[in-house]
Amino acid sequence: MEFNLNRRSFVKGAAATAAFLPSFNILHAEDATIGPKDDQINVGLIGFGKEARVLSESLVRIPGVRVRAVCDIWKFQCQQAKAFFKGYGMDVKSYEDYREMLEKEDKNIDAVVIATPDWMHCEHTCACLRAGKHVYCEKEMSNKLEQAAEMCRVQKETGKLLQIGHQRRSNPRYRHCFENIVPNMLGRVTTAYAQWNRTLAPFFTYKKPPKQEILTKYGYENAEQYLNWRWFYKYGGGSMVDLGSHQIDLFIWAWGVPPSSVRAVGGKDAFNPPRMAYDRMYCIYEFKMPDGTKNEAIYQVISSNSRGGFYEQFMGMNASLTIAEISARGNTVQRELREGGLSDAEWQKFIDKGWILPNEGDKIKKEVTKDIAVDTRISVQANGNALAVTMNKPAHMPHLENFFAACRHGTPLNCPCELAYESAVAVLAANVSADRGEVYRFKPEEFKVPPRPAAPAAPAVPAPKA
Repeated sequence: MEFNLNRRSFVKGAAATAAFLPSFNILHAEDATIGPKDDQINVGLIGFGKEARVLSESLVRIPGVRVRAVCDIWKFQCQQAKAFFKGYGMDVKSYEDYREMLEKEDKNIDAVVIATPDWMHCEHTCACLRAGKHVYCEKEMSNKLEQAAEMCRVQKETGKLLQIGHQRRSNPRYRHCFENIVPNMLGRVTTAYAQWNRTLAPFFTYKKPPKQEILTKYGYENAEQYLNWRWFYKYGGGSMVDLGSHQIDLFIWAWGVPPSSVRAVGGKDAFNPPRMAYDRMYCIYEFKMPDGTKNEAIYQVISSNSRGGFYEQFMGMNASLTIAEISARGNTVQRELREGGLSDAEWQKFIDKGWILPNEGDKIKKEVTKDIAVDTRISVQANGNALAVTMNKPAHMPHLENFFAACRHGTPLNCPCELAYESAVAVLAANVSADRGEVYRFKPEEFKVPPRPAAPAAPAVPAPKA
């Protein structure tokens, strides 16, 4: 597969988009567009691959945010960045080495957005924090837990802001669900399920990748690994880390505690030749609750079939929630029709609160009930009520807005590094469990950032002879 993108089409698309910026409406007070245009924040961008392009589509829509510099080791991507931002009236300077960017643009940038491969997140983040810049870093924090911990330690030492890109944490639909729906409508949530399924796809290739001397200089063995870094453990963590990190984070958010164990199995033979990281994985996470009960979350990520796409479900004794970043794949709350469950009047109260939308189909037809009631294997199902909160912005935009609001006004970050560290611990352990073929049991202290390891003592120097 080749990237179907040349400079001419990219510039043309950027200019066309700049000419027509849609208006957005979010039904959540905390997610209103932040700050006046003259309250400008100048931004540097490290990395301009696929994820950075997605982030850039949001950056250019946020008033008062101006990208001043971009860094990427591939000259082609620097050219793409300059063309893109030029379409929005921003003349950005480009750099190959992030250290040169930080040195030369020190007085011109206030914050840095990092969208490089996972293995470089720690180095880039720590350098920017120490240079006095606030940082928005894409997830996963790192493919190595010690590096994720170091990011947290440097953030604490410098006092600068560090937001990690778990963007669902700022999505108003997700915030509505975890603030209102999950704790108040579902009853005890015993089970959660999430999946992210994608179709079989070959490695990315490109006719003119970076020159080998550039790749070698920055730690890549060849262009194949550079373009497909997620599949190699030196650079990433496979589908489980790349995609699972978003959704495992939601389990922790829903229950308010990190998991107590994970059992994972996976396969590496869907591709020919096989990839280094698991192309499919199936996990069961257990969560021990403060009241002594135990809940389970089941997670599936596969890269050999796209059936069902991606979504999350939280199944309680009174109702279930199905949600996804794309509302067409998940946007409903479904009541459990059982004896002792929520009555019509109780359900109506949630509609009156404006949490869910009314649905006439929620009244089960008699003929359907009659067919099912005699079969003890099947429970009568209610139709789902749509969520009343919508999100009509690009998926990453509210999370970036929250970051810039924190930079300007001290607004609390929705995903500070200590919070993201917990999900990093949980996600990286799934690969360990699958490798070992055994349950990985967490210790509570694993979810706390440990102190920096002591430097090895210098060898004793023998005293000179008299």
